[in-house]
Amino acid sequence: MNYTYHMPTKVFSGNHCIIENSHVLKSFGNKAMLVTGRSSAKKNGSQDDVVAALEKQGIEYVVFDQVMANPTVACTYEGAAFAKANQVDFIVAIGGGSPMDAAKAMALLAKQDVAEADLFNGQYSEDVLPVIAVPTTAGTGSEVTQYSILTNDAAETKTSIVSDIIFPKVAFVDARYMLGLPVTTTVNTAVDALSHAIEGMLSIRASLVSDALAKESIRFFVKAAPLMCEAVARNDASVLDERVRNDLMQCAMLAGMVIAQTGTTAVHAMGYSLTYFKDIDHGRANGLLLAEYMAVVQESEPQLITDILSALGMTELGQFKALLNQLLGAAEVLTQAEVLKYTAKAVTVKSIEGNCKVKPSEDEVKSMFMEAFHLS
Repeated sequence: MNYTYHMPTKVFSGNHCIIENSHVLKSFGNKAMLVTGRSSAKKNGSQDDVVAALEKQGIEYVVFDQVMANPTVACTYEGAAFAKANQVDFIVAIGGGSPMDAAKAMALLAKQDVAEADLFNGQYSEDVLPVIAVPTTAGTGSEVTQYSILTNDAAETKTSIVSDIIFPKVAFVDARYMLGLPVTTTVNTAVDALSHAIEGMLSIRASLVSDALAKESIRFFVKAAPLMCEAVARNDASVLDERVRNDLMQCAMLAGMVIAQTGTTAVHAMGYSLTYFKDIDHGRANGLLLAEYMAVVQESEPQLITDILSALGMTELGQFKALLNQLLGAAEVLTQAEVLKYTAKAVTVKSIEGNCKVKPSEDEVKSMFMEAFHLS
């Protein structure tokens, strides 16, 4: 049984874990750059907690709050220039996947002169600013991964920087920051986390350890699913209490640990075009496609899908499709021309080319789009 497990991020989990462990921050230097979106970190209390922790330790800070959803390459170069101009010692990323992924790229670019044309080639030195991650949504698991996923306009898709040097040094996981999240955001991010766990089990790099983490992540999702369905039906986020929020935070973090080992598969490769061209939320895009890829896998590797369904507490793939439909609702409208375009892009993505236990053919990718968007 041969495998490698590497996850160097130190995780603190629990209410008020930032302020209670503020001494950890002092080891990274005397000046920090906070990287956030435009408003959510200010509203949910996370930025206030980080500032209080920094001030408690006598650490100066500056704020870069210009990260948009699905951050662009240009945004990361802008943030890196800001970090250099302010001579910061480390970065604290506060938010969902977008600020965390952007911050990792900024941490790299603040210390290395990497041309935009070379940004995704994986050829970097070891020099990087330390990153501290404070997730405020439960989806990407970026707080425990070595990925920075950016909108790459040159390629008309999302592309990843992949390097162990951008693993966050520390993650502070506090579910209180999710209490104000709308229903749609909660569901989309949760489905993204679930997709990570399931895709990890469908990856050629899956191992004993990654599968164990994936199944535990799925268990947390299953615990939260009934109240998420109720919240969707009532369009009322108040039913998603702190227990559910914590379950989803653990689900996302564990799933992040999974894909840090395994990477993702066909689902993400296909979903990127839906996000880039149709502005469909990343997690929702994955959720619309996930069961379709599982159906393809089931044809040749039925035991794989049986194992995943067992973790979900289900026996039939139709049950899983019904749950996703309940959470996500009706799919957006795609044209035949869009399906052909997105299929052509997806089949060139590395996560299909070299990471799937069951590699779908181009015809199967097209069929998955057609089924998911009811065009067949």
